[in-house]
Amino acid sequence: MKRMNGIAKGLAVALIAALPLGAGKAGAGGEKLKVGMITTLSGGGAGLGIDVRDGFLLALKLADAANVEVVIEDDQRKPDIAVQLADRMIQQDKVDVLTGIIWSNLAMAVVPAATAQGRFYISPNAGPSALAGRGCHPLYFNVAWQNDNLHEAAGAHANDAGFGKTFILAPNYPAGKDALTGFKRFYKGEIAGEIYTRLGQKDYASEIAQIRASGADSVFFFLPGGMGIAFLKQYRDAGVDLPMVGPAFSFDQNILQAVGDSALGVRNTSQWNKDLDNLTNREFVAAFQAEYGRLPSLYASQGYDAANLLLSALDKADVSDSKAFRKALEAADFASVRGKFRFNTNHHPIQDIYVREVVKEGDIYTNRTLGVALEDHGDAYAAECHMPE
Repeated sequence: MKRMNGIAKGLAVALIAALPLGAGKAGAGGEKLKVGMITTLSGGGAGLGIDVRDGFLLALKLADAANVEVVIEDDQRKPDIAVQLADRMIQQDKVDVLTGIIWSNLAMAVVPAATAQGRFYISPNAGPSALAGRGCHPLYFNVAWQNDNLHEAAGAHANDAGFGKTFILAPNYPAGKDALTGFKRFYKGEIAGEIYTRLGQKDYASEIAQIRASGADSVFFFLPGGMGIAFLKQYRDAGVDLPMVGPAFSFDQNILQAVGDSALGVRNTSQWNKDLDNLTNREFVAAFQAEYGRLPSLYASQGYDAANLLLSALDKADVSDSKAFRKALEAADFASVRGKFRFNTNHHPIQDIYVREVVKEGDIYTNRTLGVALEDHGDAYAAECHMPE
């Protein structure tokens, strides 16, 4: 377990220090808000956590949110480390709100423990089904999606594309299981094969051989971070020419630069893209590029929205009044980078999910929006959530 260090620490300190003392919005009663951010800042998934962190801090900087203090720690993608960090942040640092976790297995370890101790948890990414249905909680909100959602949209798009026999694969952890469940919920064709890979796996020769032998006419895969980079490169190197579809996690801005031409033309699903034409998104994309010298990713957009959701609630209520602060969060009275946004009864989003295509703009690999895959889409578990007052 270690404190954020090096470049990560310098960036966070620089951004928070840039907030003018005594300026910015205060809570309804003038209270300050202390946020504990536990995210992945080292190892193979570091890019995802760095982008969530950078998007979150950028929103605070642009809002002059001098009344918000952020404690940032690296979970090293280990559930036991994440739990230790959460306990320390709650018991020693006295944080009011926790956020930042990327991986669903870490969320399943931290969120129930945090909410049981009376702390709000705002997820900027992981949305496991177990926390959206019977495991929902008044203090838990997800500003990104429920895990199944982008995969459900991929299933709907596979139907529209005329795929009739799709081979599907994902890592063997909660988000991977939600992924294949979500795809199959909407896909109407035949499943040519179904594989759960190891989390963190880098060699996909066996899986690619099975795809080749399956008689499939297409492939759906969910392999976030370095897993997706490895699979895409090996898939193309193997000469398999079956069309692919997947969620944004395997075709995100930073991943695409590592994959290169192997991803061109692949269609994927996302609730956000840099070319969505609304004022908030245009301002976000420009500000992120100016601040960090790179295009924002999906994860950065989710961190940005998570911070602005918190600020919108803080403008209406003090976090010490748990019921009032919860109602302020439920109102979701902020301008999202994705456009339309509201919470379902289980505190997960209802939103449009888009189809994107990987393209090259100059020397940069990126995505362009093609259209809406699912409109005003909620999740399949809200009916199982009986949210206590």
